[in-house]
Amino acid sequence: MAEKIPATVITGFLGAGKTSLIRHLVENNQGQRLAFLINEFGDLGIDRELLLGCGIEGCGEDDVVELANGCICCTVADDFLPAMEALLDREVPPDHILIETSGLALPKPLVKAFNWPEVRSRVTVDGVVTVVDAAAMADGRIATDPKAVQAAREADPALDHDDPLEEVFEDQLSCADIVVLNKCDLLDQDDVEPLLEGITAQLRDGTKIIRAANAKLDPAALLGLGSASEDDLHNRPSHHDGADDDHDHDDFESFVVGFGPVDDVDAFETRLSAAVRDHGILRIKGFLDRPDRDRREAIQGVGPRLHRYFDRDWKSDETRQSQIVVIGFAGLDRPAIEQAILG
Repeated sequence: MAEKIPATVITGFLGAGKTSLIRHLVENNQGQRLAFLINEFGDLGIDRELLLGCGIEGCGEDDVVELANGCICCTVADDFLPAMEALLDREVPPDHILIETSGLALPKPLVKAFNWPEVRSRVTVDGVVTVVDAAAMADGRIATDPKAVQAAREADPALDHDDPLEEVFEDQLSCADIVVLNKCDLLDQDDVEPLLEGITAQLRDGTKIIRAANAKLDPAALLGLGSASEDDLHNRPSHHDGADDDHDHDDFESFVVGFGPVDDVDAFETRLSAAVRDHGILRIKGFLDRPDRDRREAIQGVGPRLHRYFDRDWKSDETRQSQIVVIGFAGLDRPAIEQAILG
């Protein structure tokens, strides 16, 4: 029997640095043929565009497959399995497959899908990597007090479902083979240690935690684990065990705001920050048309932090436009947010 192709599932909450981690792995792929499945929450394929804009050899249009606007853990039969089969059936199949879930996805149903007959004999889950935003955790935006959350879970399991963010986050941690505690450079060392203790309390025995800044670390620490995670599902507890892997994304919603060129980017960023603060926006990501620049500017934000950088030249055959995806809890006041952003 031919050796199975390894696949790494990269999961983690909104804005934790999953796409940055994948870009780093591409830049340091050591000659491997990599393929990518990118799962978005929202109508605009930002993460695929960010990868294609990296300009790295071996990261071409055919290598990056996007499963748009549907949670991969809910649509494995309709979306994930056909996409995976298409990659495996290529004339020259990849050496390794990287799968980025959306920030709202549960990893366990995806890992479970690797036991489907269509893929089980051909590919294996090399490992599940959960990326955590250390700075966001320190600010209490994932779990205000991880130790208190763990104690509450043990005292009253019904509390697990009080906060959908915590539920998703805990499922992502419990399925991990490795946790990457990212953005540690934004914190003092004394602030990192309590985060490590809180995360460790929620992990399975043997799960390792690696600290990182800008999602940069040795690829050998993440690839080639040989975990065969699909054979170890019973050791990866989920809030949705026994519920037919169904979970409700009605807790969240997203929409795209489209607009013209941005002349005064500082004023725009001020308006965007105010909209995030005033309307409880969890995550924004998108691209800006800067009329005085030949390059497209990417913008990303989680909580109050915004980050901008020029990722690639505008193509001659594409329409220059500004677009951002807004993600938050259900019930976002879209007209008010659009008015606040556009001014």
